[in-house]
Amino acid sequence: MRIVKLSKESKENLLADLLKRDPNNYGQYADTVQAIVDDVKARGDEALFEYTVKFDKVKVTKDTIRVTKEEIDEALKQVDPKLMEVMVKSMKNIRAFHEKQKQLSWFDTTPDGTILGQRVTPLDSAGLYVPGGKAAYPSSVLMNIIPAEVAGVNRIVMVTPPGKDGKVNPVTLAAAHIAGATEVYKVGGAQAIAALAFGTESIPKVNKIAGPGNIYVALAKKAVYGHVSIDSIAGPSEIMVLADESANAKFVAADLLSQAEHDELACAILVTTSMKLAEEVSKLTEEFIAGLSRKEILQKSIDNYGYILVADSMDDAVDVVNEIAPEHLEIQTINPFETMTQVRNAGAIFMGEYSSEPLGDYFAGPNHVLPTNGTAKFFSPLGVDAYVKKSSIIYYSKKALKPVSRDIIQFAESEYLTAHANSIRVRFEDDKE
Repeated sequence: MRIVKLSKESKENLLADLLKRDPNNYGQYADTVQAIVDDVKARGDEALFEYTVKFDKVKVTKDTIRVTKEEIDEALKQVDPKLMEVMVKSMKNIRAFHEKQKQLSWFDTTPDGTILGQRVTPLDSAGLYVPGGKAAYPSSVLMNIIPAEVAGVNRIVMVTPPGKDGKVNPVTLAAAHIAGATEVYKVGGAQAIAALAFGTESIPKVNKIAGPGNIYVALAKKAVYGHVSIDSIAGPSEIMVLADESANAKFVAADLLSQAEHDELACAILVTTSMKLAEEVSKLTEEFIAGLSRKEILQKSIDNYGYILVADSMDDAVDVVNEIAPEHLEIQTINPFETMTQVRNAGAIFMGEYSSEPLGDYFAGPNHVLPTNGTAKFFSPLGVDAYVKKSSIIYYSKKALKPVSRDIIQFAESEYLTAHANSIRVRFEDDKE
């Protein structure tokens, strides 16, 4: 990995480099995706089935597109029982964490008859996108479905591309089953997002779409936003390790590569106050890559978006962390809890040398669907709040409204909204007082 002395210029160059990975910069695909979305919206199932043949080389019909109970039962028999035990343990941790995020409706009353409050209501439906192909991502299935289930969403729909055999990966199906999916459909790509957003004859529309996918899926989610809610437009994965001279170089190097293996656009950055650590980590990453299965992806990722920044002070190091706002941040310093108090922008923060990023990906419980590309400055991890909506409750008695009626009338008339003022005035025009 390249070692760079942290400076204003090197920070600006790094930020410019990282912005190249932003999905919002992939405009060359936008027209293609928009055409697919519009076609599915207009022609429904007919277009959906055509695109499934075109892109996935699988024929589906209204009778076969939805996964049956028999297919789920078959999948459950194919999954390694030990893996199933691990997924159940993970599910329990994820559910326990998200249960603590639930908010209650509340009401506040005053003696004059005023009642103000907030009602929290789960969404009626949510759609989860799961990538298909040879790989299975049961962890993402759990992370997206469980918050919806905890929130109380009645209809939880999963869509995923079918394999060449026309079936869904059994591990993916098993994860969906234990997490609480109510429907599973064999369809993927931008066409699946369009189906969830607008509905077809086979797939009723949903209120929210969540889940990871390729650039076509990301741009399709962007295209349908406003017709439905979405979780985010996720960019490539990223990890940043903030470390001082106390950090274990072997742990740091291994953790950086844990995210770099996702794809060639993944980003791995170490920012440290120790040149000695920087040199050791740089050497170890190359040694590790040689023995790992995804070495070609790892090498491209590290060559293109791998950095080791050496800062003069921990304050300077923390400043660059807050500027980059990483998806995953590991803090490996002498006192990570003290360092953490200075961090304002990060999706998930892992503290201490035994809190490696994969712990969060698979098992600890906090959600691994996190803001990317600097959006941790204003977005939060996926959670229960993503699957609820809030309504304001307002009740005034006559006794409560009368003393403030003239204030409201004056405010309305200052905006030349006389009908607003009149709706208050008519309530008291017969009063003798």
